[in-house]
Amino acid sequence: MKLSDIMSHAGLSIYAEVALVLFLAAFCGIIYWVFRPASAATWQRAARLPLDDEAEPSSLRRAGGDRE
Repeated sequence: MKLSDIMSHAGLSIYAEVALVLFLAAFCGIIYWVFRPASAATWQRAARLPLDDEAEPSSLRRAGGDRE
């Protein structure tokens, strides 16, 4: 008797189907959360973070900031 025979007769296939449905629901929820219109401003700010980091020291120098 093989391990695959034991596992196939154990009736565990329902857990795989439940897990598939749960992960599909989580995937759909994440896709909705990312692409909803209300989060567009958040993603625009996140996209500008690398550019804002480089602009910060020059703006402080012009203003006479004490930060080095």
